[in-house]
Amino acid sequence: MTPGGPGGRSGQGGTGEEAWAAALAGLPAMGPARLRALLATWAPAEAWAKVVGGAGCSRPEVARACRPDPAGVAAYWRAAARRVSVADGWEALGRAGVSVTVAGGPGYPDALRLDPEPPAVLFSRGDLGVIAGRRVAIVGTRRCTRYGRDVAHELGRDLAAGGVRVISGLALGIDGAAHRGALASNGAPPIGVVGSGLDVVYPPGHRDLWESVAGAGVLLSEAPLGARPEPWRFPVRNRVIAALAELVVVVESAEKGGSRHTVEAAMARDVQVMAVPGSVRSPVSAYPNGLLADGCHPVRDALDVLVGLGLSSAPAPPAEARPVPGPEETPVLDAIGWEPATFDDVCGRSGCSPGQVGVALARLQAGGWVAERAGWWERAR
Repeated sequence: MTPGGPGGRSGQGGTGEEAWAAALAGLPAMGPARLRALLATWAPAEAWAKVVGGAGCSRPEVARACRPDPAGVAAYWRAAARRVSVADGWEALGRAGVSVTVAGGPGYPDALRLDPEPPAVLFSRGDLGVIAGRRVAIVGTRRCTRYGRDVAHELGRDLAAGGVRVISGLALGIDGAAHRGALASNGAPPIGVVGSGLDVVYPPGHRDLWESVAGAGVLLSEAPLGARPEPWRFPVRNRVIAALAELVVVVESAEKGGSRHTVEAAMARDVQVMAVPGSVRSPVSAYPNGLLADGCHPVRDALDVLVGLGLSSAPAPPAEARPVPGPEETPVLDAIGWEPATFDDVCGRSGCSPGQVGVALARLQAGGWVAERAGWWERAR
């Protein structure tokens, strides 16, 4: 972020170009397409002057982005901009440790420079330079199974150990598991792309994950400080994930889940998509199984992804020291299979008494073979 001199209200003063761009991004009703049109038409300081003067939509390319009411949008921007201190906003970014990069300007990532819909302004915490390495996005549902969470964690861990940057949206479920795996490897730096301002942690329970990703790699957003995680921001965010990725892996997702937006954006950019197979009975495996049926390559482990990237070998996963299930536990483990099962399901399938099943499940859980969530039992791996 290039520091500038003190600025006054309505764009008066000597603040740098990044500060004007950040101020534009913070105006109400300023989505990515409108901001891109403004900054493709004028330099940031000039664009701010146009907006403050009420002429923000005076050029046809900006007016098209502001349909159906360009005049109304221009008036709205003008009123809002006249209440903004660009210098105060710039100082707030500095206090938050947030850097600003403008499309076409110094430091803007090469991975986004030629994208058909590049973020006009990119807010970041961490080291933007880490984007230069090999990159894979791991995406999936927030409502994942233990199987999906484990696979995402293992893929994130093994890919990062192999030098591949893992990209996700830092959401609950698959995203968070993939990045926790990447961080656990102490390998390649992670890349997080979020759908709110970098001072608005969402989901709130992922504050530690945000801090870890920013500290070890980089955290990115198109949204200005203070921007709430509004629903429209996530499909828009997903196109940035696809644009950054060399390959997208879908772990678990329902047919109409948010992963579809990322996959469609990836396919539009000729980015390879791979999918993790799941149970045909599991709703959250419906979308990746459908991708496989349509011809996407399957992912069984990190080696499949590395081969997809054109890399030759996968790192050896860490050795496990779990107790081997005994003759009392094996029928119970087999009865759980690879999809969630209730206690009664396990009893019926295994032919064991409830007491025997209870003891076996306790031993399997202690040994790391199964996990229980909300009354459902699943294999841990």
